[in-house]
Amino acid sequence: MYFDSHAHYDDKNFNEDREELLLNLKNHNVGYVVNIGVDMKSSYKSIQMAEKYDFVYASVGVHPHEAIKLKEEDYKTLEKWLQHKKVVALGEIGLDFHYDFSPRDIQREVFKKQLKICENITKPVIIHSREASQEVFDIIKDSKVRKGVVHAYSGSLEMALEYIKLGFYIGVGGVLTFKNANKLINVVENIPLEYILIETDAPYLAPVPVRGTRNNSQNLKYVVEKIAEIKQIEVEKVEKIILETTKNFFCLK
Repeated sequence: MYFDSHAHYDDKNFNEDREELLLNLKNHNVGYVVNIGVDMKSSYKSIQMAEKYDFVYASVGVHPHEAIKLKEEDYKTLEKWLQHKKVVALGEIGLDFHYDFSPRDIQREVFKKQLKICENITKPVIIHSREASQEVFDIIKDSKVRKGVVHAYSGSLEMALEYIKLGFYIGVGGVLTFKNANKLINVVENIPLEYILIETDAPYLAPVPVRGTRNNSQNLKYVVEKIAEIKQIEVEKVEKIILETTKNFFCLK
């Protein structure tokens, strides 16, 4: 059974067939999905989705792209939402210096303030890091947060090992199957399987052989198969270990 640790089923790309697709996931060996908030609106939608479907859980938070829109009162709302029984994490939060849709100083401020929320709760954080690897790591290290996952990991093996020392996990998705994925393959090969979470980032980053199409949780099988190939162990073993790891990470039975 697969656990999609990072998806965006509230995205408009699923407007035409969202319910049909979600209800069909269990027929494709998908048992759990965490729908990820990127702003206040999508965070609320994620909670609504989690309330509607028993196998869907929510994460709430504000993505660095949306940091400039965050209001001071929104932090209190996020704290409140984190008490919801179907909300399992804070995120995705972090820094994105590729697009700079929000000024970098505001990104930093919002990232640090959201991390502060998680210092007083037991739920993990979901980290977005793009072209800001060292700064994201340093900010997390300087905080008191010691449980999270770096979504769509793109950093070095050395940094991945440092994250693991902090109590963090490495999020791996369709990029692992791409031709130019040597850096990520090296990470997956050399970190313990017990520190890997699988994800789709649906509707984005569909794996080979369906690259370029709308991604969904059914495609996790390709990621698991690639991890098994890299680590030279049985697919069934990878599937079982990652499922248990992810359930424990999100404190689910």
